[in-house]
Amino acid sequence: MTPIRVTVWGENRHEKTDPPVAARYPDGMHAAIASGIRSHLGQGAVVRTATLDEPEHGLTEDMLAATDVLTWWGHIAHDDVDDAVVERVHRHVLSGMGLLVLHSGHFSKIFIKLMGTTCSLQWRNEHDRELVWTVDPTHPIAEGVPHPVELGEHEMYGEFFDIPAPDELIFISSFTGGEVFRSGATFRRGHGKVFYFSPGDQAYPIYHNEHVQRILANAVRWARTTRPDRTLPQVRRAT
Repeated sequence: MTPIRVTVWGENRHEKTDPPVAARYPDGMHAAIASGIRSHLGQGAVVRTATLDEPEHGLTEDMLAATDVLTWWGHIAHDDVDDAVVERVHRHVLSGMGLLVLHSGHFSKIFIKLMGTTCSLQWRNEHDRELVWTVDPTHPIAEGVPHPVELGEHEMYGEFFDIPAPDELIFISSFTGGEVFRSGATFRRGHGKVFYFSPGDQAYPIYHNEHVQRILANAVRWARTTRPDRTLPQVRRAT
């Protein structure tokens, strides 16, 4: 099988303005995510990166056409993402491009558009311990993942998480305050596969965790569709 073409998209704003984040991710969070995927997939993937401040946010029509799976991390600049780019990504997901939405990307325009809900949740950033429990151990995204994954200190995400009922629930996280959260869930939208995974706040070294890297690499493999020709949906025009 040909290598999976992966585009890792990152907002890349905290790294420019927050010295602790820059120290934790000197090449950007997107670079750390890309590195983890490469380390687990090796020659099975061709991994590129794109960021918000590039022309068209680095997500041109040609770039998306050459992408099998797109990963998305955003936090403080959701409103800066151009609506035309969101529409473009949406079309490509419906036509078969996989999408991994990470952590605070739950409030991204693209995830809200795909879910059709507010995607709001409860949160608290007080250095809670997070445990990620596997509830579907036979799912390919959970392959080789310990039960639980111990993340140590992290931001708490808690229920209620306003998303549609997932097609598959793979992970549930628990926190020291007693909260639980649906932290790993899949959805089908059109021909595309979508995976939401919550661990990954910029204030913690989550994307350096080998088990998180494995989960993302597994999800990339899962999210690629086998349809070789992703024909974009045609818009019917009134005559």
